[in-house]
Amino acid sequence: MYKGIAASRGIGIGSICRLIEHDLSFEAKIVSDIAAEKDRFRKAIDSFVEDTNAMADEIRKNIGPKEAEILLGHAVMISDPAMSGEMFKMVDAGQFAESALTAVCDMFIGMFSQMEDEMMRQRASDISDVKVSVLKKLLGVKDIDISKVAPGTVLVCKDLTPSMTSQIVKENVAGIITEVGGKTSHSAILARALEIPAVLSVPGIVDAVNDKDTAIIDGTEGDVYINPDGEVLSKYILKREEFIRKQAELKTFFGKETLTADGDKLEIYCNIGTPKDAKKAMECDGEGVGLFRSEFLFMDNTHLPTEDEQFEAYKEALETMQGKTVIIRTLDIGGDKDIPYMDFEKEENPFLGFRAVRYCIANPDMYKTQLRAIVRASAFGKAKIMVPLVTTVDEVRSVKKFVEEIKKDLRAEGIAFDEGIEVGCMMETAASAAIADLMAKEADFFSIGTNDLTGYTMAVDRGNAKVAYLYSAFQPAVLRSIKQIITAGKEAGIPVGMCGEAAADPLMIPLLMSFGLDEYSVNPVLVLTARCIISKWSKAEADALADKVMAMDTEAEIVAALKAAAKE
Repeated sequence: MYKGIAASRGIGIGSICRLIEHDLSFEAKIVSDIAAEKDRFRKAIDSFVEDTNAMADEIRKNIGPKEAEILLGHAVMISDPAMSGEMFKMVDAGQFAESALTAVCDMFIGMFSQMEDEMMRQRASDISDVKVSVLKKLLGVKDIDISKVAPGTVLVCKDLTPSMTSQIVKENVAGIITEVGGKTSHSAILARALEIPAVLSVPGIVDAVNDKDTAIIDGTEGDVYINPDGEVLSKYILKREEFIRKQAELKTFFGKETLTADGDKLEIYCNIGTPKDAKKAMECDGEGVGLFRSEFLFMDNTHLPTEDEQFEAYKEALETMQGKTVIIRTLDIGGDKDIPYMDFEKEENPFLGFRAVRYCIANPDMYKTQLRAIVRASAFGKAKIMVPLVTTVDEVRSVKKFVEEIKKDLRAEGIAFDEGIEVGCMMETAASAAIADLMAKEADFFSIGTNDLTGYTMAVDRGNAKVAYLYSAFQPAVLRSIKQIITAGKEAGIPVGMCGEAAADPLMIPLLMSFGLDEYSVNPVLVLTARCIISKWSKAEADALADKVMAMDTEAEIVAALKAAAKE
């Protein structure tokens, strides 16, 4: 058995087809006819952009607009003067087009791959995909036609790029195995959108298998079996049938309220990164948006987005959600999210440095522009403002003061807005958990960010493999922090939600129900799964389980107990 990252749920059984990478080596040359070389390079880029836009159209028709944006982003990337401009400068200096492309792309790949955040590291993978695709154009190398694989095929490759994914005929591909990639990589996102089981980051799998080998992929557990014996094969055929049955059961929860076994109402919200993602939240039956990551408006730009640009984005999300709550997190940058045009100073430890709300309060003109755009947009739906990385009460008061100043100005200008717009805290630091009772006196709501809360509480860098074993929301210290935050919120009479990954974890959900969590914000595709799990637990059952595990000493004991109690 091989072990990897469970990236797309389900059981896949089929015959392997390896996607072997082409030899893209080339001999660097000094160019004598610079005009001709620039023309050759431009034609390769134009051909790449044309093909990419065509593939994006196919993905939009067959998968969805959000997934198409991944490929469209590749076309925008190569056209960005920060990238292509540098390449053409090198050609002007006499460099071979292949050399210029490789040098500039490798520079950006190196920069992004050093970042801790997996979504930022994904940019390195995107740039690598662009580099390979354009290099193939320059070298005249033809891609493998994935659309022609036979039904029941398991694709095995180093990395399944978006350009490769666009060719997949869903009915023919039983599963995907790669050597690289994580849960938030674009290959994972596209595999989930296609509902194809996928296991990523299986070391050396391409060389370890042969074409026509039989493979079993467990995209829920991250297990891969090659040429299994009859007993294992029979077991997984039954597991596949059970998974299909459960998926059919989930569809019965569409359009229904989120109710516990006792009939108590909770809410399942969605995490989104762009205004267009709100459409996916609605399609997946989300009851609101618990986290709109506004930094992507800044990161996918070459300048500070204007008030009107931001207003239109927030307005679009609010109108798409048709009156349902949209919690907009204000700019969360710094740390591993660097934006070149904002000219951040290099810090020795950026995760503990000048970032998020600290940066925003110190740059009031920029911050008030964002807050004003959100407050203006609140006239078009139920908007809430969420402040990231709060560690002191003063930070919350400062943001609230800005909001009140903005309201006063908008009244004077006769511009409509929601007078009751709320300002809440993203509870994701050890400091905020320790003073949750004080924070609850100032905040209108809490939303727990378990990803960072786990990292800061456990003093662990989740990107460091040597200490990654400590990174778990089931650590006693993290569970106590979560409970403390929820209790403080409930005692103050403010709603408490969770927008970290733990909100969708089937093992965590009964504990959160016991602690009193009101709102669970998850990836849109997990809305029905979370609703189904909640429906199977009564408050008394959840309390009994929570009492048991909160008395345990170790993460291993807690996870074992939760697995034993899990309801299928």
